[in-house]
Amino acid sequence: MDGGRRDEGDASTVGELGERAVLSRILRVLGGTSRAEVGPGDDAAVLAAPGGRVVVSTDTLVHGPDFRLAWSSGADLGWKAAAVNLADIAAMGARPVALFVALALPDDTEARFVDELAQGLRDACDALAPGCAVEGGDLTASDTLTIAVTVLGVLDGGDPVLRSGARPGDVVAVSGELGGAARGVALLFERFRDASGVPTAIDAHALTEAERADVTAQLRPTPPVRRGVEAARAGATAMMDVSDGLLLDATRLADASGVTIDLDAGLDDDALRGGEDHGLLACFPPGAVLPESFVLRGHVRERGAAPVTIAGTPVTGRLGWDPHRDWDAGRG
Repeated sequence: MDGGRRDEGDASTVGELGERAVLSRILRVLGGTSRAEVGPGDDAAVLAAPGGRVVVSTDTLVHGPDFRLAWSSGADLGWKAAAVNLADIAAMGARPVALFVALALPDDTEARFVDELAQGLRDACDALAPGCAVEGGDLTASDTLTIAVTVLGVLDGGDPVLRSGARPGDVVAVSGELGGAARGVALLFERFRDASGVPTAIDAHALTEAERADVTAQLRPTPPVRRGVEAARAGATAMMDVSDGLLLDATRLADASGVTIDLDAGLDDDALRGGEDHGLLACFPPGAVLPESFVLRGHVRERGAAPVTIAGTPVTGRLGWDPHRDWDAGRG
C-alpha cells in the first residue's frame, strides 16, 4: 500500500515537458519488457497469436468515480489498471500477452507521478502475468486523469471459458480472497476525509495490520490470473471475474447459463456483496479435481424462481458493487 506516497526528485509537470518527453520517460520505465514482434514505438504493435485467436478486453479508471489521488499513488494506479484488465483475460481461461494503455493527463500532473504509474503497470505484469507487457498506447491532455487499458490474451489452442456454460450438477468454486476491497474502500471513506468530505492522505499508522491489508486489497488487487488457465485445463464449464460482488456476478453467470447458482452458507456480507476483489468464479463438472486455490462454494441447480440462492434460500436486497454509489459518484 503506497497510500499516495510520492518520490522526491524531479518536479517537472507533463505540461512543461510535452508529449514527446513524457512518452520517452514512460518507455524508459517499460523498456525491455516487450515480447512482441513489433513493440512500443511504431504506429501499431505486431504480436504472434498462438492458435490464431485473440481474447480482448478493456477497462477505464477515471479520477473521482474510480479512484482518488489523495489515496492512490501513481504506482498504485498503474498496478490496479493492469490487474483489473488481466483478471478479465484470466476469466476467459486465456493467458494475457499484451496491454495497450491510453493516458489522459492534466497538464499539472507531475512527471514523476507518470514514472510511478508506468512502474506500477510493469510491476503488475511481472507479478501477476509474467510474459505480458505494455506494447503501446496513447497519451493526451485532459482536465480529468483517466487511464484506459486494453488487454490481449491468447488461448494457446484451447477454447474460451464462457459465462454461459454452467450446467445443473456442476460444482461452484472461487479462487481469490473476497471482501477485502469492500472493507478497504469503506475504511478510506470513514477515516481519510476532512469535515467537508474531501479525501485526505492515508495515515498507515492509524490502521491495524488487518485494516492495512484491506486498504491494499482495494488499491492494489491481486487477482489469481494464472489460475484462469489452470481452471480451463481442469475442465471449467463457465467462469468470470468477480469484480462486482459474488452475488451479483453469480447472478450474471446464472442468467447467461439459464441455471440457478446455489451458494453455500458461511460467507459474510462483504464477501457476498463487496466488489473489486477480482477473484475468479468458476463452475466445474461433478467429480472434477479443483485446481489449486479454488475453494468449493456451492452447486449449480436447474433454473428455479431465483438465479442465485444461499443454502436454497433466494437472495434478496442489494446484490453487489456499484461504483457510482460506492464511490459517491464524486469527481474529486
